[in-house]
Amino acid sequence: MVNIGVLISGNGTNLQAIIDGIDRGIIKGKIQVVISNRKDAFGLIRAKKANIESLYIDPAGCDAAAYDQKILYELKKRNVDLVVLAGYLRILSKEFIEEYKNRIINIHPSLIPSFCGRGYYGDRVHKAVLDYGVKYTGATAHLVDEGTDTGPIILQEVVKVDDNDSVETLKEKVLEVEHSILVQAVKLFCENKLSIKGRLVSIIDEE
Repeated sequence: MVNIGVLISGNGTNLQAIIDGIDRGIIKGKIQVVISNRKDAFGLIRAKKANIESLYIDPAGCDAAAYDQKILYELKKRNVDLVVLAGYLRILSKEFIEEYKNRIINIHPSLIPSFCGRGYYGDRVHKAVLDYGVKYTGATAHLVDEGTDTGPIILQEVVKVDDNDSVETLKEKVLEVEHSILVQAVKLFCENKLSIKGRLVSIIDEE
């Protein structure tokens, strides 16, 4: 059984998708703790409803490295094997990434390397997609490295952009895909079916 720690900053719909995936037996893992950098994150309430330990860690007065050490302390205390960033809006420190190298999964609401990097998060991504006029967008589940949205890609899924889409309608379509591929990526990690060679992540087929 893989011990999972989930970091959030907001509503926690991707967290809910993981909780549901575990409950349905899709993911062979257990969420040991949910940690938020925002006290009012609704994801904390989702965790409590699911009887999962939830923590708010106040970032005030801490630089990035010191704050991450606080989180690392809580993760290690619970023997967390995999860290999932489910709408977590802070950049992780080098020390954090080294500690959990190739064991941090993030979900991003576009087809990386398009519409990603610093400043591209939440509704900003979907607005940029619509402003540019691309015909397809999607979501990407990837491993986290020291860059912003630059880690090796695990899974991607495409979403068609319709002419009448708004930020809100596009967000809803992409969210559905986010939930699906994040659950699948966590499932594959927990089953030890990801082979990582440089930037290439392959899915191990045991058949």
